[in-house]
Amino acid sequence: MNYPKPIYIPQTISTNVSLAEICSKGITENLTSVYSSFQTDGRGQRGNKWESEDGKNLLFSFVIFPKELPARKHFILLQITALALFDTLSEYTEGISIKWPNDIYWKDKKICGTLIENDLSGMNIERSISGTGVNLNQKIFRSDAPNPVSLSLITGQEYDIETVLHKIMTYASGYYRMYENGENETIRKKYFDAIYRKDGFHTYKDGNGTFEAVIKNIEEDGRLVLKDRDGNVKKYLFKEVAYII
Repeated sequence: MNYPKPIYIPQTISTNVSLAEICSKGITENLTSVYSSFQTDGRGQRGNKWESEDGKNLLFSFVIFPKELPARKHFILLQITALALFDTLSEYTEGISIKWPNDIYWKDKKICGTLIENDLSGMNIERSISGTGVNLNQKIFRSDAPNPVSLSLITGQEYDIETVLHKIMTYASGYYRMYENGENETIRKKYFDAIYRKDGFHTYKDGNGTFEAVIKNIEEDGRLVLKDRDGNVKKYLFKEVAYII
């Protein structure tokens, strides 16, 4: 096992908070992870809450201490998490993809959400904590989230939470080794190949309204490059454009 044994916490505010507290108490190994049965304040992107029925899903965080990684190149860390999730869930079902920048989808439904929190030292990232909720065994979703799905709803089977976590961490450790070996371009290509709606024209919305476009590229800093039907190329950072699903 190329990562420390995951730490189980029965209940927490959020696994990101718990892992940050562990890190603050002393030396913590790379790829240390924590997981929990229930979060009282699970968070998602844009300040959203993450709905999870107690004991049904995988709620976990892991930490990376990158060496001399400039903050402007933070996107590689997001790709490590997204690809680990993509590879793991693809073992169980077809139709998994990465919805830019870091949600995991099954067809047009969301099965994973990730929140990455980076701490800086000068211009470099000193610590990166990646927190993810994976919908595994939940059957009913009661929040107003538009399109949730669980692996159990997809396949009709139940899943062991620890087994899935170990698969994810095995993949994450593999991608982290690739990063340490300078294989960022290989990671970027694998990420792009897994992107949701990578082929053909689809509908998006930005500050100027809705439009149809095809994904042309995702740049090193994470910018989504779209080309609309008139041939105009547009580049977007996080939150500057939204998929219309």
